[in-house]
Amino acid sequence: MSATQAPTILRKILDRKAEEVTERSRRIGAADLEREFDRHPAPRGFTRALTDKIEAGKAGVIAEIKKASPSKGLLRDPFLPVDIAHSYARAGAACLSILTDRDFFQGHEDYLMAVRAECELPVIRKDFLVDPYQITEARAIGADCVLLIAAALDPKQMLDLHDQARELGMDVLVEVHNAPEMDEALKLDTPLIGVNNRDLHTFEVSLETTLTLKDAVDDGRTLITESGILEPGDVERMRQAGVHAFLVGEAFMRADDPGARLNELFGAL
Repeated sequence: MSATQAPTILRKILDRKAEEVTERSRRIGAADLEREFDRHPAPRGFTRALTDKIEAGKAGVIAEIKKASPSKGLLRDPFLPVDIAHSYARAGAACLSILTDRDFFQGHEDYLMAVRAECELPVIRKDFLVDPYQITEARAIGADCVLLIAAALDPKQMLDLHDQARELGMDVLVEVHNAPEMDEALKLDTPLIGVNNRDLHTFEVSLETTLTLKDAVDDGRTLITESGILEPGDVERMRQAGVHAFLVGEAFMRADDPGARLNELFGAL
């Protein structure tokens, strides 16, 4: 799907993201960002951390840290990203996902940098990445992995951003919502394919989306189901279908203790 065909809320986000990239690049050029690379250790193995869990017979959980969302509003207040990260780590999460979009999710790159400095789990920058500047920025703030959303990019953009991220040592998770997007994602050599169960037009969530698309993913890749994992039964249903990697946010963010909620959903990891 081209960005101009994107659903309304996504189109609004992407329009704002283009403005944001222009604003940021005027303040800090890409060359200046590149000088920040040495402030962080080399990217840690996001994919490896996930597959290690799965190969050990466990669920590979990417536990999300986000303050708000466009559809649900404020999710957590007070919002203490480092404390949340430690709670997830104690509960056995494989990796972390941190929202850095400010305007729609109340995220910030400072959250990622703070967590990266205090927690050993690999971190994905979850944002709407549409420009090479943002990939450079992701490396400069210490991201171990980046998210590319197929609905937000045309095939050439997705390939170029994927290749740039890999050249910088980061892993890439490509997110799809339907069969045509899956076809495009599978043209890339990323081992991580995420299926978002949330309909971008209606914001309704159905786990059938993952179950319908899962067979397209070959054995050499890891399929991650995203959105709609709210109860242990949802986890069991996915694992019985051969899906063992999960990105979960809202169910954790609304809990008093996110790590304890992780344990409730997935058991001891």
